[in-house]
Amino acid sequence: MSFLNGKNVLLGVSGSIAAYKSILLLRLLKKEECNVKVILTKSALDFVTPLTFSTLSENQTYVNFVEENEDEKTWNNHVELAEWANYFIISPATSSTLSKLVTGNADNLLVATYMSYKSKVFFAPAMDLEMYKDDSNQKNIEILKDRGHYFIEPASGYLASGMHGKGRLEEPELIIEFFKNTVKKELVFFEKKILITAGPTYEMIDPVRFIGNFSSGKMGFSLAKKASELGAKVFLISGPSNESVKGFDIEIKKIVSADEMFDECVDIFPNVDICIMSAAVSDYKPENINKEKIKKDNHSNLNLNLAPNKDIISHLAKMKNKNQKIIGFALETNNEFENAKSKLVRKKLDAVVMNSLNHNGAGFDFDTNQVTFITKTKSTEFSLKSKDEISEEILNEILNL
Repeated sequence: MSFLNGKNVLLGVSGSIAAYKSILLLRLLKKEECNVKVILTKSALDFVTPLTFSTLSENQTYVNFVEENEDEKTWNNHVELAEWANYFIISPATSSTLSKLVTGNADNLLVATYMSYKSKVFFAPAMDLEMYKDDSNQKNIEILKDRGHYFIEPASGYLASGMHGKGRLEEPELIIEFFKNTVKKELVFFEKKILITAGPTYEMIDPVRFIGNFSSGKMGFSLAKKASELGAKVFLISGPSNESVKGFDIEIKKIVSADEMFDECVDIFPNVDICIMSAAVSDYKPENINKEKIKKDNHSNLNLNLAPNKDIISHLAKMKNKNQKIIGFALETNNEFENAKSKLVRKKLDAVVMNSLNHNGAGFDFDTNQVTFITKTKSTEFSLKSKDEISEEILNEILNL
C-alpha cells in the first residue's frame, strides 16, 4: 500500500494543450490510492472536459465559483476545497496561471483555492519555448519557489508551436515520481529504520501441541503499517498471526518460537534506529520437546518441566548504542502502572507502553486498545481508540523521546 493511501489531493488544470497529460496524472494518483478532486480553469475546457475527470476521479470536477443547475445555483466553496486537501498539484500551470498565483489575481476558482491553501503547492509549468524563457515568467517561477512551493521543471522536446526546446510539460510518470519523493522526504520517519515485533510465540511440547498465548498481532502490525506510512523502513518480526502487511513496504520475518525471535532480533537490531517490542513472547518453554505426539494416559497426569526463555528485550538493551531507542510493551492484570514502570527501569528501556486486561476493549484480539506511554520522567494516557489511531499516538510519543 502506498504511503499516499487515503490522502486528499487537489489537481488544478489550466488552459494548455498539455492538459491531456493531467488525465494520465489523475490515473497515477488514483493508482497510489489517493482521493482526488479536480479544479479546471475555464480555458482548460478548450482542451479537456469535466466529465472525463469526474469519471476517473469519482468526484465532482470544479470549474466555476457558482454552478447553475436547472432550479438553483450552487456555490463551490474554495475555502472548503483548500481545507480538504492534503496536497495540491497544478499541472499544467500556464503563464497566465503563474502570474495570477504570484499576484493573487483570484478571478477563477483555481487561484482562489490556491490562496486559501495553507501548505506548499506543486506546480508544473507548460508553455512555448520563448514564453517560458521570458523574464516575467522566470521571475514568477522564482517567486513561487521562494515561497516554498515545489517547482516541477518542464522538459525539452517538440512543442505545440512546432519548435523544439524547453517548456514541454513533464511526463506524468516523472511528475508523480517527483511528488512521491518530495512527500516521502517530509514524512517524520523518513530514513529511519524501525524494528517491530508482533504476535505470540509458540513453544512446542510435541509436534502438535504448544504453550502460547492469545496475542493476535494486531497491535504490532498496526504499528508496522503506520510507521511505514510515516516514511520508515520497517522490519517486522512476527509470531503466528492472521494479520497481513500486503501492499506495504515492510520486510517481514515469520517465526514460531521465542528462540527464533531472539535470533532474528539480534541479527536486525544493530542496523535500526528504533526497536518496538510489542510481541507477547512466552516467558517459558518445555525443557524437552517430544519428537512424537504424546499419547493420552487416563491413569496419570502429564508433567511438563519448563525452562525460562531468553529475555530478548534485556539482551537488546545491552547491545544498544546511545542513538538507538527501545520501547517495550507491558500487558498487566494488577498493579499495572507500578509493574510497567518497574519493567522500564529493570530492563533499561527508553519507554514502555502499558495496557491492562482490566480495560474493556483492550488487550488480545481487539481492534481497539487503551494504553499509557511511560518514560522515566512522565506518563501519557490515551483513551480507548482503534489500534491504528493508538499506533500513530505511540509513534508520535517516540518522536519526542
